[in-house]
Amino acid sequence: MLWWEEGLRFSCIGCGRCCRGEPGAIFYTPEEEAALAAQLGLSLQEFRDRYTTSRWEAPSLKEKRGGDCIFHDEKTNLCLVYEVRPMQCRLFPFWPSLLESPETWERAALSCPGMNDGDWHSPEEIADLLADCPFPDLL
Repeated sequence: MLWWEEGLRFSCIGCGRCCRGEPGAIFYTPEEEAALAAQLGLSLQEFRDRYTTSRWEAPSLKEKRGGDCIFHDEKTNLCLVYEVRPMQCRLFPFWPSLLESPETWERAALSCPGMNDGDWHSPEEIADLLADCPFPDLL
């Protein structure tokens, strides 16, 4: 029995809090890497040299000083590569680690004003999102 079997509420309000602040990994698949490089007009090697790090368990996007995502625009709070952002970003806050318990969800909701508010997501929709997660053991 899943604690979120009744579904959950979430709507992104565009505050950018999930893209900035504490350091963390932003993992991507090879397909996402190619899409990001193409969006930026770079070769894969140029993209890797400028925008990635290997300090985590898998290749990840670099961060600016203070932990902000390298693609977070601090003036607009928008993602500079939104159309091709990694699945990890698309899935937030429906990450396996945040869905482990009501307590982990509520802890995350303290810094995300879109959680527990807005659109209702059915348990089936959430399960489908989890099935699409390319890094379930890392999120």
